Amino acid sequence: MTSAQATNGPVVPTRGGPVRGEHRADGSFRFLGIPYAAPPVGALRFAAPVPHAPWTDPMDATVPGPTAQRRPFAEITTIPEPTVPGESILNLNVFTPDLAPAAALPVLVWIHGGGFVAGSSASPWYDGAAFNRDGVIVVSIGYRLGIEGFLHLPDAPDNRGVRDWVAALEWVRDNIGVFGGDPAKVTVAGQSAGGGAVQTLLATPAARGLFRAGISASGAVMHPQDRAAAEAVTRRFAERTGVPATAVALRDAAEAQLLAFQDALGAPGPDGDELPTLDLAPFADGDLVPRPVPDALADAAIPLLLGFTEHELAAPRQEEASLPEGELRVLLGALGLDEARTARFLAERFDAGAGGAVTDWLFRAPALAAAERRTRRGHPTWLYQFEWSGTAPGRDGQAYHCTDVPFAFDLLDAVGVESALGPRPPQTLADRMHRSWVAFVRDLTPGAHWPAYGSARATMRWDAEPHVEHDPLRFVREIWIA
Repeated sequence: MTSAQATNGPVVPTRGGPVRGEHRADGSFRFLGIPYAAPPVGALRFAAPVPHAPWTDPMDATVPGPTAQRRPFAEITTIPEPTVPGESILNLNVFTPDLAPAAALPVLVWIHGGGFVAGSSASPWYDGAAFNRDGVIVVSIGYRLGIEGFLHLPDAPDNRGVRDWVAALEWVRDNIGVFGGDPAKVTVAGQSAGGGAVQTLLATPAARGLFRAGISASGAVMHPQDRAAAEAVTRRFAERTGVPATAVALRDAAEAQLLAFQDALGAPGPDGDELPTLDLAPFADGDLVPRPVPDALADAAIPLLLGFTEHELAAPRQEEASLPEGELRVLLGALGLDEARTARFLAERFDAGAGGAVTDWLFRAPALAAAERRTRRGHPTWLYQFEWSGTAPGRDGQAYHCTDVPFAFDLLDAVGVESALGPRPPQTLADRMHRSWVAFVRDLTPGAHWPAYGSARATMRWDAEPHVEHDPLRFVREIWIA
């Protein structure tokens, strides 16, 4: 975009001040990097989010805002995740097809993944173009990550990242009308850590009334999720870094220092977790999040669509084949399986190896358990498993973590999709999956073709030929759910 185009872009009067966006070639509008709270720096670094200072001149919203991510989750990530420098990381992006307040369009608020320590709302995989085409506004948000967002500190409010999500949703409530949206028709959605964020928000009383439905894709939350676990992480942080685990001690630390502290916290060691956990993640603090997320999630009456990919974190089969049975047996015991359930896993799932066990424990079993508990309480719930495996080199025919996202967003031509999925992923699958998400955001149901989980345990299987089956994951449920 040229400077002249930026100057002539559409201007929208938010409560904080006017923002100037971009009128896209397809007729939709894009506004990037709008602050929903003040930059969390200085005294605000470990504080609850506060309103941004108002402005009067139109703010340029044609380029991505700063990201909390200062380095990617890994050297190569499935989802392209740009890092943008700057202090004003509490910002969001709005993609809308209509700026008329009378349009009153439904809204999808997207929370990115990245293990609560990385990720970026500026990813091209989160572009709202296809949702705009189908009459849905998309808002993608950034939030504090890692130590700044989730480390328990005795002199700072807990769950600062969760407070950021709530603040962003409050901004949507107060401002989305001028972008053509209806604040009463908001669905909050996310993948991986973002899916865990959705589950956490359903357990957060301060977020009630800010959205009417949720979509949790491969939702990841902490095991366990209580205050005692968070306090143990804080003690380990102080012991490993030699720095007091307080906001006062950490407030002026350089970004590189915080990343080094984070590395020290997560490094293997005798005082660390033996299981794959998320040390820096939301937890039940007794205040903002009063109860463990699984318990509160079961009681949340609003519609919820949730699911996972078939293999998630599983490694390619050829790598797992050499895992000794004894080591796998020990892992299964550490993950909570008794001897009988361990024997059944080894008999039915041995080829899945350690990666399959962790996939079941961290993603599939918790989602199944949530669907079971919510169904018993009569709460509307839809469950899916994404199974299309793609042809990307080195994946050995697996539907792995993140590969469902470009189908849900109908962005198969986005940067990085071919390298993740292989050439020519099926557009027909994207059409059907995307339509289901649009219907859910618009109508609170994914459509007549996809019944609620219910007593028959209806489960959508997203593959080249999508179809619903009843209780296709019985073995996962019977092995992992007591």
